[in-house]
Amino acid sequence: MTRRTRIAYLLTQDRGGPVDAAVGLAGALLATGEVDVRVFGPVPSRGTASITAHHEPVLVARKGDLRAGRAARAAVHAWRPDVVHAQDRRAGLVCARLRTRYPVVHTYHGVPDDVTEPWFRGVRGAPGPSPYTRAVLAADAVVARTVTHTVVPADAMGDFLRRRLLVPANRLTHIDNSVHLPAARPAAGPVRRLAFAGLLVARKGLLPLLDALAMPGVMPPDATLTVIGDGPQRAEAERSASRPELAGRVRFLGFRTDVPALLCEHDALVLPSTMEQQPLVVAEAMAAGKPVVATDTGGVADMLDVPGAVSRLARPGDVAGLAARLRELFADPDPAGAGRLLAARARQRFAPEVAARRHLQLYRELLNPPV
Repeated sequence: MTRRTRIAYLLTQDRGGPVDAAVGLAGALLATGEVDVRVFGPVPSRGTASITAHHEPVLVARKGDLRAGRAARAAVHAWRPDVVHAQDRRAGLVCARLRTRYPVVHTYHGVPDDVTEPWFRGVRGAPGPSPYTRAVLAADAVVARTVTHTVVPADAMGDFLRRRLLVPANRLTHIDNSVHLPAARPAAGPVRRLAFAGLLVARKGLLPLLDALAMPGVMPPDATLTVIGDGPQRAEAERSASRPELAGRVRFLGFRTDVPALLCEHDALVLPSTMEQQPLVVAEAMAAGKPVVATDTGGVADMLDVPGAVSRLARPGDVAGLAARLRELFADPDPAGAGRLLAARARQRFAPEVAARRHLQLYRELLNPPV
């Protein structure tokens, strides 16, 4: 019996966008029946049902833990994979040293937090990141030149890697992230139940969002905001939400594993980040048929560029602009129309089987390079 191609995924985190994307992709590849997949890493915090029998616990808690890195490489190598795919930054560092054994792929999910959108886009004179972040990016460049191939979920990130990190274009491939696709549930009337989902850190923009919602004439009297997620800014955000203009209208749920289901229960999503690539939560909201207000960062504008659907984008950090887009959203008499268009586009671009097919094509090309 012919041995099926083996794909090993390495993760060093248990939650976050890279983890959700990797788990979803692994499940979709297993469903094809064409390859064997094993996920090496901590137990993911959600979506593990499809990979329970295909997971091997491996822990690399710090970049500098050389012993843990060696143990992770040994575990992966012992499985005798045909392709190894690192799914987060630390995993890329660990897997770069496997390059001489088999093709190694790394998905570059995002830049460090203090990289600003103007600097990311190459705007002349834009302030650059900290020396520490420049060192991280230098390491990213080494990894991208060492591994066999790098996957980017957004064209904007591919441009950044070519321009800033000097990664050869022929070693980069754009493949959209994939998400679970629930039945679309467009809003039954005007948007009144708004959701925010993400880690509560400065980059995600929750505090500016609360400032925008508190501005006069933005939030209808019967509108609410649900904050899904946790993080170091939670206490400050809760204090900001207690001001008279917002008191009793903002609910904090903390970290949840059922984000897609929660999005289905709301009317729209807002994501006011200062830096993103191709955020899964936007794809999840689209799949649920929910309009999105977001900032024009990374690949977000490309995600929401759907003919017939209004794209409501603000500049990162522009509170007044964000307030204007939110005011438009709340005033839209028929958000369901845009929701249906967004849901249809999500099924074309972000369905798990689409991502699985694109990754299988890449793996086959790496295993059978042209002569």
